[in-house]
Amino acid sequence: MNGSDAARRPLVMLPSSRTGPLRAVAKRVGLALVLLFLVVAVVYLDRDGYRDSGGGRLSLLDAFYYASVTMSTTGYGDITPVSDGARFVNIVFITPVRVLFLIVLVGTTLEVLAERTRDDWRKSRWRARVRDHVVVAGYGTKGRSAIRTLLSTGVPPESIVVVDPDPRVVAEAAEAGFVGIVGDATRSSVLKQASVQRAREIVVASARDDTAVLITLTARQLNPRAGIQAAVRESENAPLLRQSGADHVVTSSEAAGRLLGVSTTQPNVGEVIEDLLDQGSGLDLVEREVLPEEVGRSLGAVGDPALAVVRGGRLLPFDDVGCAVLEPGDLLIVARSLGRRRGPSGPDGSEAPDDPGERTS
Repeated sequence: MNGSDAARRPLVMLPSSRTGPLRAVAKRVGLALVLLFLVVAVVYLDRDGYRDSGGGRLSLLDAFYYASVTMSTTGYGDITPVSDGARFVNIVFITPVRVLFLIVLVGTTLEVLAERTRDDWRKSRWRARVRDHVVVAGYGTKGRSAIRTLLSTGVPPESIVVVDPDPRVVAEAAEAGFVGIVGDATRSSVLKQASVQRAREIVVASARDDTAVLITLTARQLNPRAGIQAAVRESENAPLLRQSGADHVVTSSEAAGRLLGVSTTQPNVGEVIEDLLDQGSGLDLVEREVLPEEVGRSLGAVGDPALAVVRGGRLLPFDDVGCAVLEPGDLLIVARSLGRRRGPSGPDGSEAPDDPGERTS
C-alpha cells in the first residue's frame, strides 16, 4: 500500500497484540500432527480389534492409513473396527478427535472471519464512543514528542488518534496503544475516519509546511471549535497557518536555532529552557486558575513563581501593569518543580493545597 492508496482508502488500526501468520499456522499444524499420532497409537495398540478387507493383521502403516482417512472423514471402509473395544474407542475417542482435527484444519479461515468481524465491531464501537480526543497528524519526530508530552500531562493513550500516510508508522503507533489511521491528513475523508469533527484538540506535526497548511484548513473546516496546534519549519509560513485556522503555531527550526544560540552564550539559561521543554521532569510550567484569596493581589504576591497572566484571551507578562491586580477568571502561568508541588501561599504565609484544576502548559 502506497501513499495514494492510503489516501483513497483510510485504514483504521486499533491497539492490539497480534500473532505472526507463520507462528499461527505452525501451531495448527503441530496440533493436527499430535492428534493424528494419538489416533495412530490408539489404533495400533488395539490392532487386533480391526479388520482389513485385504486380509492380514494391521501394521503400523495400516494404522497411519486408517487414522488419516478416518480423521479426514474420507472413510473408505477397507479397515473397520470389529471388536467391541475398538468400536467403543471409536465412539468415545476417535470421533471427538476427528471433530477437533477438522476444527484445526479450518481454524485459519474461521479465525480470519472472526478477526474481521471482531475488528469491524471494535471499529464501529470506537467510532460511536470517541469524542473530545486529540488527533495528531504526523507520527514523526515532532508528533512522537508531542504525544510523549501529552501522556506526561495525564492524557490517556486511548484519547489519542494518530494519522499518517505510512502504514508501518501507524502500525508502530497502534502497538504503542494509540488508534492509528493510515491516510493523507489533508483529505477530509481521512480526517473523518479519525472523527476529527468531535475532537477536542488537533496537533499538526507534518514534515512539510505546505502540508501543514492544507491539514489545518481541512481540520478547521470539519471542526470550527477544536483547538489546532501546528508546527512549521520556517517562520514566514506561520501567518499562513494562523490564517488557515491554527490557534498556536510553533516554528520548529528557528526555535531550535534560538536554543542553540542561548546555550552557546548562556549555557545555564539554555539548560533551564531544555528542562522546561522536557515535561514531567525537573521544572515545569503549569496553567492554573486564580484562587479567590489571590484576587486583588499582585502577581508577585502569589506563592509560586509566576511568569504571566492570561486575561480575556490576552497574555500579560509578569511586568505588565495589568498584573498589579489579579481579577476573577484570570489564569496564571506558574513554575513548578518535580517533587515540589507547592500550592500558593495563603494570607498568613502558609502553603495552600494544590489547585486540582491546574494544567501543564
